Amino acid sequence: MLPVKFKERMEGLLGEQSSAFFEAIETREAVKSFRVNEIKCSVQHFEALDVKIDKRKASFPPDAYYTEEQFPGRLPCHHSGMIYMQDPSAMATVHAIEIPRGAKVLDSCSAPGGKTTQLASAVGKSGVVVANEYEAKRCRILQGNVERMGCVNTVVVNLDTAVLAETYPNEFDVVLCDAPCSGEGMFRKNSLAIDEWSEENVEMCAERQREILTNVEKCVAEQGVLIYSTCTFSLEENEMNVAWFLDKYPDFELCEVTDGLKRVTSDGICFDGCRYDMTRTRRFYPHVSDGEGQFIAVMRRHGDNLCKNEPTAKQKGKKGVVQRPGKQEVEAIAAAKAFIDENLAEGSIDGELYELIYLNEKVYIKPKIALPKYSVFAAGVCVGELAGRRFVPHHQLFSAYGNCFARKVLLGGETMQAAQYLRGLEISVEGIESFCGKADGWAAVLIDGCAVGGGKISSGVCKNHYPKGLRNQQ
Repeated sequence: MLPVKFKERMEGLLGEQSSAFFEAIETREAVKSFRVNEIKCSVQHFEALDVKIDKRKASFPPDAYYTEEQFPGRLPCHHSGMIYMQDPSAMATVHAIEIPRGAKVLDSCSAPGGKTTQLASAVGKSGVVVANEYEAKRCRILQGNVERMGCVNTVVVNLDTAVLAETYPNEFDVVLCDAPCSGEGMFRKNSLAIDEWSEENVEMCAERQREILTNVEKCVAEQGVLIYSTCTFSLEENEMNVAWFLDKYPDFELCEVTDGLKRVTSDGICFDGCRYDMTRTRRFYPHVSDGEGQFIAVMRRHGDNLCKNEPTAKQKGKKGVVQRPGKQEVEAIAAAKAFIDENLAEGSIDGELYELIYLNEKVYIKPKIALPKYSVFAAGVCVGELAGRRFVPHHQLFSAYGNCFARKVLLGGETMQAAQYLRGLEISVEGIESFCGKADGWAAVLIDGCAVGGGKISSGVCKNHYPKGLRNQQ
């Protein structure tokens, strides 16, 4: 049962369309969909493989499919990061603009990581994505998806957006603010959102969104773009917040979205007293578009009001202290480099764009962007760690750089070996492809051409190193 006050508000916004809107929410099931992860697999390759998953091509975005699959998480294409389950409206947000290759991007409210991994794909290895999530527990989910999708260019941090503003003033070409909201657009998928809805909560969310926008605005570079999105319908959280932002920051202007997004969405609402053309903002309604509720606005900065971080009195005149790396750090980085040199093809890691660092007792291949002083959850791709004198590679290295490994176990998605591997079993190495002339050693396991994990080959058997928490049950 939809709240009476919510229905009254939506009748005021939609008028004659409100009946169709309520019918879509109350009687139609939520759409299930996924997109192809082009970090690991092109849409063309996905189509050519005829991957085993129920699918029907969507008109937009170009990498999207509808599905009726009951348990997609058990499928090889999901394990390998070939696909990501995501609502059409959510995945469409990143298509609001043409994101350039090599761009620096901030995803300020990231978990669970659908838009983060889209952004990582869009900017490519020459770009960088800083993915921030305020709640530490949700950071684990975010990082898990970053690993599965094979992102090499993504730093995951766990910070308040005010700290982001201090750390990255005017740093990013694109800032995505997919703000926490009252969740009206999720009513079909989440009955708890209905139970928690109130006008007071809408106002509280709108206020919190303005606080976040005030912070992340400082991170937008000159001529940079701020994409603001929510999964709700309320004016207060959407068009009214955009108008408030443009009043407060006149060096930003409201921009048109891409034609593709415009075709599948409805105009934003021009409310009384608003002096901006809110038809440039976009709305997903379940009775108009496939998918759940979403609001999207694109604003570009012209650079008249750039953020300036003035040094404090304590900082003025203070000489920097260069800390020498400790013995453990030196040994761990040396062991990681030796592992990479032995197991990956030469030139797999671009030294101009990436560097090895030591963080939280692990070694990472980090994109060259400054890190916050604390609360860095992951910095690029985790290579592994020292266990005594032995170097233990991390699962993320296989997922992100599996195609670069000298030894690869190549499996088809429908084979018995693929099913065995995903259950954590040892497999024979028939079909191994070796570029270094020797069979024994660490290998990446690929399913239908996508790196899923790692194993260690010994005497014709690949010992399974797929993490226990990711395996299919027997």
